[in-house]
Amino acid sequence: MGKLLYSFFFSILLLSFKATSQEVDDERGFDYERDGEKGPTHWGELRPEWHTCKAGLMQSPIDLLHERVEIISHLGDLKINYKSSNATLKNRGHDMMMKWVDGGGYMEMNGTQYKLKQCHWHSPSEHTIDGKKFELEAHLVHESSNGMVSVIGILYQIGEPDYFLSTIEDHLELASDTHEEERVIGIIDPNMLKMGSKQYYRYIGSLTVPPCTENVTWTMIHQVRTVTDEQVKLLRVAVHDDSDSNARPLQPIYNRTTQFQRSKESEE
Repeated sequence: MGKLLYSFFFSILLLSFKATSQEVDDERGFDYERDGEKGPTHWGELRPEWHTCKAGLMQSPIDLLHERVEIISHLGDLKINYKSSNATLKNRGHDMMMKWVDGGGYMEMNGTQYKLKQCHWHSPSEHTIDGKKFELEAHLVHESSNGMVSVIGILYQIGEPDYFLSTIEDHLELASDTHEEERVIGIIDPNMLKMGSKQYYRYIGSLTVPPCTENVTWTMIHQVRTVTDEQVKLLRVAVHDDSDSNARPLQPIYNRTTQFQRSKESEE
């Protein structure tokens, strides 16, 4: 009965809260200084349309605490159909955003297709697992035809170089040297992210930057990938914001349920 009620509540949320505002393209209207006037605690006061950043009850990021998750196996592997497409790299003020101009394919969830629009990076990670923070977090932002938003998050710890980032290091370095806000970088294959799809967390949250729109379906990949310290630093240097972090603090979970998709192999 509990699972049925949650599934019903999940469906109602998706129908009731349409994400009408996307992440801001220019992030210079806010910053990540904890005690600053434009810091995360004040985002909801800076503009009327950002009020949800302060008043919302389904905000992201959150701590993915194992004691709270509902372990299930019926969500299945992620249905991803990405494709190579022309891409641009844009400096939004606090992060670098890669946008697939013609769309980078799609993911499918509950019978709905969500087209891959863009990806960007936060360091250190915004989400945590059992309180553990990681060095980097990538967000792949998808949108359905009716404006619903779904984000896939990938966590990274320091180790071997990340292949995907290695392929765009030259572009990041050029962006750092020239202070150019947007660059055409050619054909990029999002499949190079190699996120894996067997085990993941899922919950309903929000965008982690203003306007903090809610009813965002989050899929956080359980497998932690690796990245070098130099790659993390390059992402930070490229945006010229004089900050060593662009991670929003953890938000209250309240009564939300977090599901964990466990692979069938792990059950055997």
